[in-house]
Amino acid sequence: MTKKYLVGVFDDEHTLVEAFEKVLDKGVKVEEVYTPYPIHEVLHRMKKKTRITHAAFFYGLFAAIGLLGFMYYAAVIDWPLNFGGKPFNTFPSFIVVSIVATILSITLLTLFTFSARAKVFPGKKADIIDIRATDDKFIIVLDKDELGTETNTVTELFKTNGASEVYEKESK
Repeated sequence: MTKKYLVGVFDDEHTLVEAFEKVLDKGVKVEEVYTPYPIHEVLHRMKKKTRITHAAFFYGLFAAIGLLGFMYYAAVIDWPLNFGGKPFNTFPSFIVVSIVATILSITLLTLFTFSARAKVFPGKKADIIDIRATDDKFIIVLDKDELGTETNTVTELFKTNGASEVYEKESK
């Protein structure tokens, strides 16, 4: 199933931000904004929040508990070794290994979570709206089905606010 998008291409960051603000003020939902670098005004107004930090925290918590539990079990319960009269449960010796392994666990599990959530996997063909967004252009993408009868109004709004190009594109 293909979706139809209205794409506005801008040459300058400031004209993009002005057009973006006016589109949002009209009550139109912006599908996505592609820029060569992050623009904080756009990021704040898009209001897309991520919960990946919460997932990373819980990955770290469970990894640390699991690692400390495993090391305690292996060194104290299952196979205790007596080195020069030291006690079996010397907790400080577990700290360095558990910190490093916890960081590794957080990194790998967060990477897999992000990849699954973004539907990024090896061999997937990239669906690029406009390749110029990675170089020097600023792109606003609107869902044409959600625009309905306001397509012409938004097209004129883009053009009056400095869009160098406005076109429709179909994408999967």
